[in-house]
Amino acid sequence: MTVSPSGTPTRPASRRLGPAVPAPRRIGDAAPAAEDAPRPVLRLDGVSKVFPNGRAALRDVDLRVPEGDFMFLVGPSGAGKSTLLRLVIRDELASSGHVIVDGDDVARIPRRRLPNLRRKIGVVFQDYKLLPSKTVRENVAFALEVTGTPRRLVRPAVDRVLGLVGLSDFSDSLPAQLSGGEQQRTAIARALVHDPRLIIADEPTGNLDPLISWEIIQLLLRINELGVTVLMASHDADVVTALRRRVVALEDGRIVRDEIGGAYHRET
Repeated sequence: MTVSPSGTPTRPASRRLGPAVPAPRRIGDAAPAAEDAPRPVLRLDGVSKVFPNGRAALRDVDLRVPEGDFMFLVGPSGAGKSTLLRLVIRDELASSGHVIVDGDDVARIPRRRLPNLRRKIGVVFQDYKLLPSKTVRENVAFALEVTGTPRRLVRPAVDRVLGLVGLSDFSDSLPAQLSGGEQQRTAIARALVHDPRLIIADEPTGNLDPLISWEIIQLLLRINELGVTVLMASHDADVVTALRRRVVALEDGRIVRDEIGGAYHRET
């Protein structure tokens, strides 16, 4: 991730936000040649999750998320979206199958190496999950402090991401002094501060009005342009349909659609 001294991301002047919309590709279409396919940052192989009460939240899920992808995860409530995200960040373990993040099987990572996994994944929540007694700067810095980052490296890293998300002038503000959009930008800065390979955004616009929602989406697109893979769970049909990125739909714990250039619609 590269930013200029002013805090803005650097990229060629002619490059637009997001690539041209590709033709849709559905499950069953021929995959790209192996030598042309980007390395997967996230891979699920035959993943199922059954809770102690017998409810199956995921059923034999196979998924590949290539490096640099921007993917929407959609589906009705109870489809398994939140469970899938919790498996990726190892808040839950799969009942069967393998969840691979950047080459590591998350279920086999020893506890002492969990901070390494956390550094590879940044998480953005619908309700922000900011610490109310800490300032913007302190909230972002906390993500580095808990993973043992040397103190001398914390401030420059925090300054860099606050510039990227446009919050340099709010670094000493408490969350209660911020708008919803500013709080979500703080949460995105916190997710980015350790240079993750993958950003997981769980309904990041769910508490925001439409105009602010689009600003947050544009920020996530810009971050994706800088090389960070983005996996976003969303119920926002307007956003998903307008962007025409990759859409993976879950229903009853199974992937029922995987479409590049897809739209949001209810599965039939």
